[in-house]
Amino acid sequence: DAQEDYEKLMKDSAEKRAADSKAVSENESALAEAQSDLSKNHSDRKANAKNTGETHSYNQDLHQTCDFLVANFDARKSARTEELESLDKAKAVLSGADLSLVQTKSSAKFLAA
Repeated sequence: DAQEDYEKLMKDSAEKRAADSKAVSENESALAEAQSDLSKNHSDRKANAKNTGETHSYNQDLHQTCDFLVANFDARKSARTEELESLDKAKAVLSGADLSLVQTKSSAKFLAA
């Protein structure tokens, strides 16, 4: 009876060692896969950080350009208007119009006393 118990214990132990060995092997392969994924994710993160930095720099440049355009909008608008008026006058002169008597500026000093 003791011999049978011993043989059963040895058989169970061998099965457990085989199962543990298989589990260790599976865990080692899972660990290797996880380390590979970690390395890939780390390199992806570095690439994304570089891309984010470039995007941030582009955004700052674009923001400065837009701020300049907004700040100088009125000056650019009046310059465009003056240029269009000058072109209209030039077209009229080339068409034969005499603009020597046309008032170009108004003065508020007439009624001021």
